[in-house]
Amino acid sequence: MTLGRWHRGLAAVIPLFFFYPAASAQPVSSASSEAFFENRIRPLFTERCQECHNDRLKTSGLSVESRESILAGGTRGAAIVPGRPEQSLLVEAIHYEANPKMPPSGRLSGRQIEDLVQWISDGAKWGRPSVRPLETRAKHWSFQPVNRPEPPEVERAEWVRNPIDRFVLARLEAQGIRPSDEADKRTLLRRLSLDLTGLPPTPAEIRDFLEDESEESYQRVVDRLLASPHYGERWGRHWLDIAHYADSHGYSIDGERPIWKYRDWVIAALNKDLPFDRFVIEQVAGDLLPERSDDSLTATGFYRNTMINQEGGVDFEQYRVEAVVDRVNTTGEAFLGLTIGCARCHDHKFDPISQKDFFQLYAFFNSIDEVGGEFSDAEARKRLLEPVLEFGGPEEFAVRDALRKQVGLLEKELAEYGDQLDPSGLEPTVAEIAALPREKRTKLQQDVLSGVWRKLDPGYQARDRSIRALRKLEPQLEATLVLEERLVPRSTYIHRMGDFLRPGELVQPGAPAVLPPLRTSRYPTRLDLASWLVSPENPLTARVTVNRLWQRYFGLGIVETENDFGTQGTPPSHPALLDWLASELVARDWSLKAMHRLIVDSATYRQSSAARPELKELDPRNRLLARQNRLRLEAEIIRDVALAASGLLTPTIGGASVFPPQAEGAGRVTQVDRKWEAETGPNRYRRGMYTHFWRSAPHPGLVLFDAPNAQEAVTRRNRSNTPLQALTLLNDQAHTEFARALAARIPAAPGETPERELRHAFELCLGRLPTPREEERLLLFLEQMVDEFDSDPGAALEVVGATNRDRSGLSRQAAWTALSRVLLNLDEFVTRR
Repeated sequence: MTLGRWHRGLAAVIPLFFFYPAASAQPVSSASSEAFFENRIRPLFTERCQECHNDRLKTSGLSVESRESILAGGTRGAAIVPGRPEQSLLVEAIHYEANPKMPPSGRLSGRQIEDLVQWISDGAKWGRPSVRPLETRAKHWSFQPVNRPEPPEVERAEWVRNPIDRFVLARLEAQGIRPSDEADKRTLLRRLSLDLTGLPPTPAEIRDFLEDESEESYQRVVDRLLASPHYGERWGRHWLDIAHYADSHGYSIDGERPIWKYRDWVIAALNKDLPFDRFVIEQVAGDLLPERSDDSLTATGFYRNTMINQEGGVDFEQYRVEAVVDRVNTTGEAFLGLTIGCARCHDHKFDPISQKDFFQLYAFFNSIDEVGGEFSDAEARKRLLEPVLEFGGPEEFAVRDALRKQVGLLEKELAEYGDQLDPSGLEPTVAEIAALPREKRTKLQQDVLSGVWRKLDPGYQARDRSIRALRKLEPQLEATLVLEERLVPRSTYIHRMGDFLRPGELVQPGAPAVLPPLRTSRYPTRLDLASWLVSPENPLTARVTVNRLWQRYFGLGIVETENDFGTQGTPPSHPALLDWLASELVARDWSLKAMHRLIVDSATYRQSSAARPELKELDPRNRLLARQNRLRLEAEIIRDVALAASGLLTPTIGGASVFPPQAEGAGRVTQVDRKWEAETGPNRYRRGMYTHFWRSAPHPGLVLFDAPNAQEAVTRRNRSNTPLQALTLLNDQAHTEFARALAARIPAAPGETPERELRHAFELCLGRLPTPREEERLLLFLEQMVDEFDSDPGAALEVVGATNRDRSGLSRQAAWTALSRVLLNLDEFVTRR
């Protein structure tokens, strides 16, 4: 039987209508040429071309970083002939007329091709130089103070629900575009539920919303969802991408990491609407707060998500330096929206950030108490996972400390006993170890010697066994990695060419010179840095934060390059709206829930996401927001909606990571075979964000749907669309289990008609009822499956599961399972509309 025909893959074919403007077209002013280049051409080069064709790589000899390099061309000659698009190789390539076809990742839109042709026809004016003088770059829009603009006047004021809509509608009206109608109530409820909690609405919640016809019905839903503990899970997952959270250390050994308490802190902080400025301060410097607590210490796990190399023979100072660099880069991406890391080896090529700026930020993180070159290998290896914060009651700590003291005394006695044993007759290598003074033996040498004594001397075996038995009595306390500052700060030097072995000028902690100064009367600390990040004078943190919120709701931020607010980033599509939102966040005491409520209450957010043919050329990427965007759900949320629809979801909040089923042998791809024993109890059905994440071998279901690798900060996930995703939703062990569970919950009551049962299943999965055509096709499919399973009971048993003990109505049960697989495989099921 073929079930794949029911999968509705996304196929987008955009016809390209292009023309060559006449060379005699009216000339345009230099000012408008520069604006056209900056707004339309440079972002296109940055997004689609410069990854391969830059001054460093020069694929096929071509760089598009300057007008001169484009005119010089590559191995095939000049890329463009100004004023002559018909003679330009670039135009030939983007039309896919001959090889090479550019960009290889997929055709440009008709509007983008038209823009490039127009640009070349007008003489390929470049506008400002790629690398501008420092003082000019410092005038870039994002480095200027945030000003609060007045929402503009609009003609269709009746459409406006809050000030956001005035900014959006003013742009639409200027282009002669009308906004879309509001989405229907079922679509709005599913959209809100997925956006705010990552879970679909239940049939009861749908019914309540449809029956509530009051003006406040929508706000009541928003309030309910924001108050849900699942809100913290949904928005906590976004933040964990930035923190690059994982349950292991990375590199080839990739040992397990105790840090899930930090994930719990993030969820709890968001649920109680901890003001974002405080949210930042506790993560950056919670260990330095005067009112320091276990909570604020746990928050510093934000910077303990750096990778740790546990291999033998590594240079611990090298990997400590890499961890500090990671923290600087993460700070730049998470709070400033700047590619700070580009200034590690030299002054930033495009932004006004010097190498000295980079190492002044580096200095804030250089004195964290962490393994480095000042420790011997033995000391370093012992301290790799320090400092940690342990959790337990007073009794547990007292028992543990007493046992450890006792174990320490017994170990000392055992070592003295071992030193008195006769080493004659031992193998030469072991005899050499025994001859060494105890304090000079490595841990490995001591382990080897202890193993020999255990075999040869009954008294040593017996004593060692009692020590191990005593250790087992020690309470197992939960722990999490945290930050601690050294009592004596390390000196920080600029690394020449980024090499930590080539120290240059001594620097003090400080902020980048292009931004407002960090004000303190003492030696600056991380706490000063944290306060500076969220200070009213800093023009970036509030802008970056609201832009990222906007991105989650509309697919793209107002600044599309959400991790680059520098001169190479795209300019904001609605600059006044961005600044208004940034100022509003501060005015609302940095309340994220207040900003969520503001955005989802807007008419802009509530629009239908239905495609509109007239916008294909006017605004092909929907940057003007004349409609909502359809967004494929993230990897973890795809699992969550399937768990919710099937009725299997275990809704417990927080706790240690869990091990749901995964493909056999998935952990064998690394140096250490990661055994994965699938959970059998309620933990088997936890939300996707709790799935244990090995950096070297992450769960295939997460990787397949574009979950990040947790090796660096990620501010926006890719959204791919592949056949393997559809096959996984159809055939994967977990999704097969979900389909069986969904089939088991479909009959609402004995004697229900297939039509009502189908509507119930459809509503569970998609939040709406099927259209007459959909209902007709699915009922026909159901009857076909019943007929096939009637003639093949073995196949029916395989579909429902050989362990299923309820054999009554086997064919119909198998048919409903097959239909459930179809519903869980639909494109609409994994899409937020």
